[in-house]
Amino acid sequence: MRSMTGFGVGDGALGDGRLTLELRALNHRFLEVRVRLPNELQEHGFFVEQLARERLSRGRFEIGVRLSGPALPRPHFSVERARALYQGLKQLAQELAPGTEVPVSVVTSMPELLLEPAPASTDAPRNALTQAFESALIRLDEMRLREGAALERVLRSHLALCREYTGSIAAQSEHAVEQSRARLRERIERLLPSGTNLDSPRLETEVALLAERADIAEELARLASHFDQFEHLLAAAEPIGRRLEFLLQEMTREANTIGSKSQDAKLAHLVVAMKAEIERIREQVQNVE
Repeated sequence: MRSMTGFGVGDGALGDGRLTLELRALNHRFLEVRVRLPNELQEHGFFVEQLARERLSRGRFEIGVRLSGPALPRPHFSVERARALYQGLKQLAQELAPGTEVPVSVVTSMPELLLEPAPASTDAPRNALTQAFESALIRLDEMRLREGAALERVLRSHLALCREYTGSIAAQSEHAVEQSRARLRERIERLLPSGTNLDSPRLETEVALLAERADIAEELARLASHFDQFEHLLAAAEPIGRRLEFLLQEMTREANTIGSKSQDAKLAHLVVAMKAEIERIREQVQNVE
């Protein structure tokens, strides 16, 4: 099991310099990839995003890349671009403000329009990006596995408490019918006129109906099954976050049903305590891949 949060760094040789890639993982319900590249590598943004989507699953991933040293050939000054830019500015000045002089120095304020990228192969940057990404992913996974192991221990402890609560609920529910019988008898005797004999068969019928409505055996059995499935998934190597969330929804459903059937105060308190543990598990599962 892996946590959804982590950080990894990798690098690769590029030209006479190096390329460093940082990969950060954050909580997110679905897969989201954000790529931040230096200007020299902007054209490779889609390549990096697809590379990440092929290797990553649920979570939000932020990828940042920086260059150090002469990693790429330096762009050179383009006379053709400068000439075209200056002629365009002069033409615009004549249209907007006829007679206005346009100094040649104005073109120096827009260096990005005067520099022409040096021709370079796309293979070298992509190979370096792939190498750096794979290295960062290994380190990210190492960190996520360490956090996942700690998270698994927390989840197992909460799950053990849920099992204890269901055991207590099962034991308490065995006395619930007898307690309901006593309360029903006491209530009827209070309402009947003094000296009236209590119809025992009718009382037993009412108690039987009450016991049937309060029966939680099926809900407890389904809860036990959900607990077993949850515990089995914790040992899985593949992403399990969404399946754990589904099981938690089913656990909550069964706990709510038990709570609606509970007429006994002690039983109701146990159900509330169990639901609180399920909610604590849900909060932790938000960080499971």
